[in-house]
Formats: sequence, structure tokens, C-alpha cells
Amino acid sequence: MQAYFPLVAYIVIAVAIPVLISVVIGLLGPRKPTATKLMAYESGYPTTPLMGRFPQKFYLVAMLFVILDVEAASFYPWAVQLKTLGVFGLYEMIAFVLVLAIGYAYVWKKGGFSWR
Repeated sequence: MQAYFPLVAYIVIAVAIPVLISVVIGLLGPRKPTATKLMAYESGYPTTPLMGRFPQKFYLVAMLFVILDVEAASFYPWAVQLKTLGVFGLYEMIAFVLVLAIGYAYVWKKGGFSWR
């Protein structure tokens, strides 16, 4: 049980510090709400009832960026360890790329790559 003490201490500290900071800021922070501060704000435009729906295209582009970022970040460790992974590593990366290709084909079919 003593071997887990550093791990438990790390988790307790990692949870306690953000909670403590949030509580202290909430208690000591300035509270001067004005109509401007309480107004909803989205993408640089003040919201009004007449604006309509926010286009979902922005969220799709953001999700595609995140997927591309994770994809690029996963290729580097694979390339560094390519000799030690051998054929198994090659098959794993082929499976990974195939899953990504299926996802990209789905997005392409749905029109996610076209800027209308």
C-alpha cells in the first residue's frame, strides 16, 4: 500500500489546487455585474433574437482540425519506433489510417469539405 502513496498524493494535490483556486477566486473576486457584462457574447457578435441559428459548419471545421492534429501527433512516435515495432507496427498503422480514411470519407460524403 505504501507504493501507491505518491500516486494518491499526486492525485489529491492535482484535484485540490484547481478546486482551491476556483473557490478563492469566487470568494475574493470583484462582483460588479452590469448589463454589458451579463450580455451573451458569441463569435464577436452580440446575440439578438433575430440572428437565427449559428452555422454548424464552424464546429465541423474545428472537429476536423482536432482529428488532423491527433493524426499528425500519432505519426511521429510511430516513425521513431518503426524499427522496434516491426511488421506489427506497420499493420497497426495501416489499421489506424484505414479508420481515419473511413471517417474522412464520411465527412466528404456529408459535404464537410465544401465551403458553401
